[in-house]
Amino acid sequence: MTLYWFRIGMAIVIAGVTGWTGTLAATNAPTHFPVLTLSTNDRLLVMAPHPDDESLACGGIIQTAVERQIPVRVVFFTYGDNNQWSFVLYRKYPVLEPKAVQAMGLMRHDEALQAARLLGLEENQLTFLGYPDFGTLNIWNACWGSHPPYTSMLTKTKVVPYKNAFRPGAEYTGENVMQDLTAILRGFKPTKIFIAHPADHNPDHRALYLFMRVALWNLESEMRPELLPYLTHFQRWPQPQGLHAAQPLEPPDIMRQAAAWTLFPLSSNQISVKLAALKAHGSQFRYSGKYLSSFVRQNELFGDLPVINLQALHDLSQDAVGAVDATPDLPDELTAEESAAYTGVEWKFAQREGDAITLAISVSRPLSKTVEAEVNIFGYRPDHPFHEMPKLRIRLGELPYKVMDGLRRLEDSTVAVTYLKKSISLRVPLAALGKPDRILISARTSRAEVPFDWVAWRILVVSNQVAVHGLKLETGN
Repeated sequence: MTLYWFRIGMAIVIAGVTGWTGTLAATNAPTHFPVLTLSTNDRLLVMAPHPDDESLACGGIIQTAVERQIPVRVVFFTYGDNNQWSFVLYRKYPVLEPKAVQAMGLMRHDEALQAARLLGLEENQLTFLGYPDFGTLNIWNACWGSHPPYTSMLTKTKVVPYKNAFRPGAEYTGENVMQDLTAILRGFKPTKIFIAHPADHNPDHRALYLFMRVALWNLESEMRPELLPYLTHFQRWPQPQGLHAAQPLEPPDIMRQAAAWTLFPLSSNQISVKLAALKAHGSQFRYSGKYLSSFVRQNELFGDLPVINLQALHDLSQDAVGAVDATPDLPDELTAEESAAYTGVEWKFAQREGDAITLAISVSRPLSKTVEAEVNIFGYRPDHPFHEMPKLRIRLGELPYKVMDGLRRLEDSTVAVTYLKKSISLRVPLAALGKPDRILISARTSRAEVPFDWVAWRILVVSNQVAVHGLKLETGN
């Protein structure tokens, strides 16, 4: 584990064990966002990246579904076995051996069962996939096709190691994640899916959203459930920290206009049960009780980023979840040297130009020899297996750049890159992306092993007619 992640972990430990103040009295739900309604015909699928996310984001939703006898199923992407700092507090000493780490994963599994019972669920309504905690975005980015399976950071395994998992022994590859999600979707046939947000700061949360998006595209002819993303990790949010159950859960200010939010009001009893369910995740509540309690409020909140209908020029900066600033609100864990080199990144625009697309990013300062940016551009089309579609990673430095498709390096000329001080544009032929009808894009900046900034994954629609969860989008030729 790098020194950078050690600093992050200790910062969270210090913040998580401090006390909180608050009351359990609920008030009326805020009225400035639409209220989410549930029907007796609904079938609710709650996708949790880690054990505790189900209670954190959907504890009230789950209780309501149980009360109204609406079918509900909870699926855990990982066993949460990479949260070393919570284990240090829980066990009073570091958990380093792979078998001991797996034992912590099983402990989090059992905590999830206890929390589920409090929410009214039975064990047969829970599914644990067992993919690598803090490794699933790496699988999304690279572990497709001929790329070897991902090796988990702490369990040191390349396969699902848990006998009580959905598919023990499944290798850590993108194809296996897709196979499991497809089986769950076909088996349960949800009408509403609650899932982590693409702007969430936790990489497992973003990865789960991306895998689910592709799985749903593959099954569009069979089902089109409503996707309801929830946000849980966002810098200095929610505010104020701690237990303030009489207050509403509001989106971060810079996300307020970026997504179409809906809320779900909770009763006083539901708030009390939700807090009890979170406390049942004892290893996590001891580690970060103040943070977890911040989500015990009078409502739960859901909202997705819009799919971008790429006609001619689309100003992505209008959709930005945060503006590039030369003096941004830096993460606390950065050293003085890292803070001095910090480089923010944001989307600028996307444009289709005949048989190519042009993307542009803005950076808060020109790239240097030690700071690089990476742009990810993945193509999707329904008539071609996703694992075989190009997944371009363009690594940008001070001047040179490198174009990769998985393990394969492509000719630099595959992508035309133009540097203009604090703006970088990339022109990519659609043929290099497999002639897709949808494109998933993201970008990030980093310095050596230290991540600086990133932008939420966005979805571009580039074909003439594409149905996206019931909406037919028209684009230019």
